[in-house]
Amino acid sequence: MRVFVTGATGFIGSAIVQELLGAGHQVLGLTRSEAGAQALTAAGAEVHRGSLDDLDSLRRGAQAADGVIHTAFNHNFQEYEAAGQTDRLAIEALGQVLAGSGRPLLVTAGLAGFAPGRPATEDDLPVALPRLSEPTAMALAEQDVRAIVIRLAASVHDRNDHGFVPTLINIAREKGVAAYVGEGLNRWPAVHRLDAARLYRLALEQGQAGARYHGVADEGIALRDLTALIGRHLGVPVVTKTAAEAPDHFGWMARFVGLDLTATNTLTRQRLGWQPTHPGLLADLEQGHYFGV
Repeated sequence: MRVFVTGATGFIGSAIVQELLGAGHQVLGLTRSEAGAQALTAAGAEVHRGSLDDLDSLRRGAQAADGVIHTAFNHNFQEYEAAGQTDRLAIEALGQVLAGSGRPLLVTAGLAGFAPGRPATEDDLPVALPRLSEPTAMALAEQDVRAIVIRLAASVHDRNDHGFVPTLINIAREKGVAAYVGEGLNRWPAVHRLDAARLYRLALEQGQAGARYHGVADEGIALRDLTALIGRHLGVPVVTKTAAEAPDHFGWMARFVGLDLTATNTLTRQRLGWQPTHPGLLADLEQGHYFGV
């Protein structure tokens, strides 16, 4: 299969490219930069010039492929709503090309916005829509697009991670304390980047139209436990912050540090035969590379 991958040079996308190539697929990777083009060529992928904001470039990429994996997203969480709108327009542009073809379109979503108090399952629907990718994709499933949603864990971890956990580490370094909010019992799911990449491939090959799969290995790690590990590795005290104190301490991360995002992966494993095999988040952190060791 010839697969158009957006975000192909990113942290997750680059692992997906390698996973697809290793399984015998061809990859057409979206990039806006010369450095990205060189990285894709070195990996063995074809280069497609364009960007998330260039909807015509997205349409051309989708037209030239047998399927699409969309991982590109503007991770400026200070302008999260605007990023969500850009993501929606990109998915709609890809869907315009794929409509009526039955070709697969995999989009990426998160695990926020579900009913609190229990782990979210793949069959649950969000009660809030902090990110628009899931409903946008599901609407395309009604237009003969094999639209599939991958709900990724809050932490997708591996070397060169630039997500939530490195941000927490950097805040702890800057402030001289590692902090959580309240009792710190809220939980984050996590998945290793290479396990996530395999999930995208399996969903591309086997996934059903309208399906939702969970990129979750650790179903829920308490923020207090994560913070304790960070404090130990940095040699700084571990403290709690109230919800009122969180914005001053965490900045833009304050909207995320108190969320309980736990989710299961049972149905994903049953439906796709996916089995995470790489280290969990805490074991990955213990290796030291997140702390420059």
